[in-house]
Amino acid sequence: MQGNKIRNMDEFAALCGISRPTVSKYFHDPASVRPKTRARIEQALADYDYTPNIFAMNQNRKLTKNVGIVVPYLADPFFAEIARNLEQRCIDAGYRPSLHSSHGKPELENDILDSLRSLKPAGVLLAPLGRVSDPGVIEKFCADVPTVLFDSYLPDAGLAFVGSDNPQFSRLMVDYLCRTGEPPCFFEMKHPTNPNANRRRQSYIQAMTALGHEPQIFQAEGKGWDFEEIGRREGGRALAEGAFRTNTVLCSNDRLAIGFLSACYESKIRVGIEADCDIRVAGHDDHPFSRFTCPSLTTVAQDYEEISRRSVELLFAAIEGDKTEGTAGGTRQDYFLEGSLIMRKSA
Repeated sequence: MQGNKIRNMDEFAALCGISRPTVSKYFHDPASVRPKTRARIEQALADYDYTPNIFAMNQNRKLTKNVGIVVPYLADPFFAEIARNLEQRCIDAGYRPSLHSSHGKPELENDILDSLRSLKPAGVLLAPLGRVSDPGVIEKFCADVPTVLFDSYLPDAGLAFVGSDNPQFSRLMVDYLCRTGEPPCFFEMKHPTNPNANRRRQSYIQAMTALGHEPQIFQAEGKGWDFEEIGRREGGRALAEGAFRTNTVLCSNDRLAIGFLSACYESKIRVGIEADCDIRVAGHDDHPFSRFTCPSLTTVAQDYEEISRRSVELLFAAIEGDKTEGTAGGTRQDYFLEGSLIMRKSA
């Protein structure tokens, strides 16, 4: 024994090079982790002076049915639909979900995580704000509480990440639009709230270049989550200035596209695929309202069902000590799900 005194499980996990939740699983049930991981932990126990606080562990094990669900903005119908799906899956599995919205504010996101930590939930399903999140706060929280991240990708936190393959979304849509008409211009926010927008822009540029077309990007002024109003106001400005070189516009997300459709209506510009239409418009996400716009919006659909199903299954596997699911030997797993092209009347 090296005689180094370890004060808590966080320090012991860091020395092992294994995630804190995996180490905790070992002390609850050594058979619940993979043999190679178990061997690493047991070697570290032989090398260092550490004895877990069994009383504290037993107290924590009593709190096995509360699951926190945190989304960036519950007023966004996309997150409302995902949250509804996650809640129902938790209830069906016998857990007690509690739903929280950070309302686009990083300080509120931090407060929510602090509150959840004090409640000692069995686990948490977290869609972080992303670009404005405090990664240190999230990483520390994930070291304390079994957490699966979804939608917004952060590379160094949580047991797993489940989200959409955003570059594939843009490649799929650019290819479709170029095959069926003029190549698309890209309409996005200059300061996007969600980091997924940046990945979609980069993929748009790469797809257009690969097809031999010059990318054209219009960046809308405006911040926050009021995407429809930004799309309407800034879309109207772009149309008035003649900012689009082609008659096809691909919006970074469906909420911007819905606002842009309003701008087209106000400008008396007809949207659609008929011969007498002036412009085609498409988006990303298959927003719950996109099928009800006029005309209905062509888009790439996120797989709501699979995102929610895989997220909860990974979390429950970690909570319940299933060796065949979730992380492999403490290594985080990332799942990027492809989208499906939804062809409607707008493009």
